[in-house]
Amino acid sequence: MRNAKKIVVVVLLLTMVAAARKRDPLTEAETDQLREVAMEPQKRLKLYIKFAEARLLAIEQLRSDPKAANGRGQKIHDLLEDFTAILDEINDNLDTYEGRPLTKDDRKDFHKGLKEVIEANDKFDLKLRTLKSADDTDPQAKQEAPAYQFALADAQDALKSSADMAREYMNQKDKDTQAEGPKKK
Repeated sequence: MRNAKKIVVVVLLLTMVAAARKRDPLTEAETDQLREVAMEPQKRLKLYIKFAEARLLAIEQLRSDPKAANGRGQKIHDLLEDFTAILDEINDNLDTYEGRPLTKDDRKDFHKGLKEVIEANDKFDLKLRTLKSADDTDPQAKQEAPAYQFALADAQDALKSSADMAREYMNQKDKDTQAEGPKKK
């Protein structure tokens, strides 16, 4: 019986340590901004896009700053993990708002948010491909790449998933609009 209690305590402690290690990809200010628009799908999606873009911009700045060379690979890794977590949040929001009954105006806003997600994903894809190809041409990037290759592959997979989901929902919205037919006056 005592051994069982000890095992339970150890498992709980390990769970708490693992949870404590996981960083929040968002700053407190970003979290506050999201709380302010909790019930507005398009604004929420727009903020997530902004936050994801900020992570990619930070990677570009790191790569261009010679003073940041020390530990750059790990920093890029962390930013890519944050970027991936933000994309996962975008997907969660798309699922949430897609499944929720929306007013006509909210549906229109959600449709606009889908378009913004698709456009942003195209830009993000270009930036990630640029980062991936940098190790072919840049010797410094070639040295740092092993530190973030797995995180980059995860980010590319998450981006593909996000783009596919947004396009699927966009196509569904277009089909629903066509099915409604012409509006009666």
